[in-house]
Amino acid sequence: MTDRRLLRAGMLTAAMLLALFGCRREPAEQAPTVQPSSSSLSVSSSPPSPPETKTVQGVVHWEEDGSFTISNEAAKEVRLSLSGFPGDQDMIQEGAVIEAEYLEENEEPYSVCSLTLIAKPPLWAEYQVRAKEILSTMSIEEKAGQLFFIRCPDQGVAEIIEAYHPGGILMFARDFEGLTFDETAEKIAAFQEASQIPLLIGADEEGGRVTRISFNPLLRSARFPSPQQLYSSGGMSAIAEDAEEKSRLLLSLGVNVNLAPVCDVSTSPLDFIYDRTLGQDAAQTANYADIVVRTMNREGIGCVLKHFPGYGNNLDTHTGIAYDYRPIETFESSDFLPFQAGIEAGAGGVLVSHNIVFEMDPDRPASLSPEVHRILREELGFEGVIMTDDLSMGAIAQYTDSAAVQAIQAGNDLLISTDYVRQIPEVLKALEEGKLTEGQIESASQRVLCWKLSLGLA
Repeated sequence: MTDRRLLRAGMLTAAMLLALFGCRREPAEQAPTVQPSSSSLSVSSSPPSPPETKTVQGVVHWEEDGSFTISNEAAKEVRLSLSGFPGDQDMIQEGAVIEAEYLEENEEPYSVCSLTLIAKPPLWAEYQVRAKEILSTMSIEEKAGQLFFIRCPDQGVAEIIEAYHPGGILMFARDFEGLTFDETAEKIAAFQEASQIPLLIGADEEGGRVTRISFNPLLRSARFPSPQQLYSSGGMSAIAEDAEEKSRLLLSLGVNVNLAPVCDVSTSPLDFIYDRTLGQDAAQTANYADIVVRTMNREGIGCVLKHFPGYGNNLDTHTGIAYDYRPIETFESSDFLPFQAGIEAGAGGVLVSHNIVFEMDPDRPASLSPEVHRILREELGFEGVIMTDDLSMGAIAQYTDSAAVQAIQAGNDLLISTDYVRQIPEVLKALEEGKLTEGQIESASQRVLCWKLSLGLA
């Protein structure tokens, strides 16, 4: 696994080395030479030396005036300006490592003439400081509450938000049923008004069988098509257009997280998960994940890759435990590929299934397995929010009676929970007893806050 991981990292780094627009200077116009006479001196002029260019490599930090500094371990810091630079400015993100060629003339900021991306910035690098500031003002109860993505209550939502400080509210079909556009938007706005820290408002709007919002004809005239229907009718172009329309509709209602895309690889109609997938091989599913994530990010809505580490041909975990006996090579060569593509495209969330994957952890569901979370963090390089599937599903209910505590111990940041009234106090009790540390809670809560900040919420 280590060799493969190094190879993937090397390929990624190689793909990101993009040199753009080298410095160009038109030759200076040469003054005419004065031909000497027998009684005069020879006078000629040479073109002036072009301004000197220099190169610096380091980490990007943006300044308030629109310039940016590049700093490195050698304590060298140079302030640069993009004025007149025609290249790809999207690579100059806060925290990115770049190499810049610039003209050292007059005074800083110097003019950039070429850029090379060395390494992408850590996910949400620009939001870390603000997230820590918010975290420092919160009580331990508020920090613990941020780790819960609670199922939308039938009633008393404002009181529940005040009492439990949830990080988000997950809405299902019943929560949209019979509501007009304005009624839905007003309902969600009331949730936000009741919370001191802006909420993640989520829904599963995959298309096809799983459509929590567009099943309501008052919100859309027809359900969003399934990924397979879109791919069959218009290929990846139809996929991109659908993701754009879907994202805009959800955001207009106040829903800021769509628990999509489904990244599971399935080509057999006999598989439980098949009709929720693209129905294509790993390579095409990876392409699909990349396109959907990039479109959703561009529209400003949160996305969630699911169901890690890959559902395969397993049974429905809503009703009981599913055992996955496939070899690790199958995951490395197939199931991981769409997740890797979505992660590299900038996905903010990954949802972990309740399947027991014997080659990774024969004793625990993936959602409660430290080893599965290690693979996701270290081998796939995911830095965002890891969330569980609903901890009240049959696969978990029959396995443990302290799922929330075990989920945090395993490395989850956000817990989808119907039984939050019992589980949030359990987490606080586990903190008092030393089964969980405040550091674990703060680390997870900080990721959730960073995700919110990236979505323009906190």
